[in-house]
Amino acid sequence: MQRSPEYLLEVARRTAWGAADILLDYYRRPLKIRQKNGGPVTDADLAADRFILSELRSACGNEAFAYLSEETIGGLERFERPFLWVVDPLDGTRDFIDHTGEFAVHIALVESGRPVLAAVAWPVRERVYFARKGCGAYSENRAGVRERLQVSQISQLDQCRIIVSRVHRDWRLDALLARLPKRERIVHGGLGCKLCAIAAGEAEMYVGLSGRSAPCDWDLAAPQIVLTEAGGAMSRFDGGDLLYNQPDLHLWGGLIADNGVTHGSWCKLLPDVLSQVEQLD
Repeated sequence: MQRSPEYLLEVARRTAWGAADILLDYYRRPLKIRQKNGGPVTDADLAADRFILSELRSACGNEAFAYLSEETIGGLERFERPFLWVVDPLDGTRDFIDHTGEFAVHIALVESGRPVLAAVAWPVRERVYFARKGCGAYSENRAGVRERLQVSQISQLDQCRIIVSRVHRDWRLDALLARLPKRERIVHGGLGCKLCAIAAGEAEMYVGLSGRSAPCDWDLAAPQIVLTEAGGAMSRFDGGDLLYNQPDLHLWGGLIADNGVTHGSWCKLLPDVLSQVEQLD
């Protein structure tokens, strides 16, 4: 690696704060909304995307690093270079438009198919969550005060707070959620907000099912390493790892993120419950 991991994490953290400022500026004014690939995109997405990619390229160059963003998907160089920056300039565009405050900036560095460091900005909370493999996860406020993130230690499934999407749900997911043991349901916006909330001990579990579409690398790479470095876990229903920078950028199937303590129990339960739901179709 041409740059030290410490330097690269600092680049990601600093850039996440800058992108958060851009999004907050657009958040306070009327939006121009257009459609792209069946979903909404705003001028805020595009402005944050330009800023992030400019900052990363200026700091890292192109020799060892490739770049992949939701708004400006890169070419085949992402398979040819050892390191890939994976960016979502605005995770939770619908929540941004609806002014729920639950949207985020994702910046992750991927090596050999797995994230090795990341920063996730939650602009309305004025907080950046960041992590490096093997070094723990932290949150930072505007004053620069940092706190180490730690998932909750709840081990009983019926005591778990399950965090669910506000808009990205269909009848299959609702039927699955209705059959799961839980203490309560918490509704949140973007995936970055959900996974960082679990990393901070504010919830214990998130479950997702692909349907006509599925999350992509930029949706999950950054918040996943924040979660796992806080002690949590994320996998497919069968416990299989998530791999990034594959030919198909979609992560199909059932996905579960939790506090790690309950992961084995959820992986054992979820396939059976999903089978019951699919029999209803």
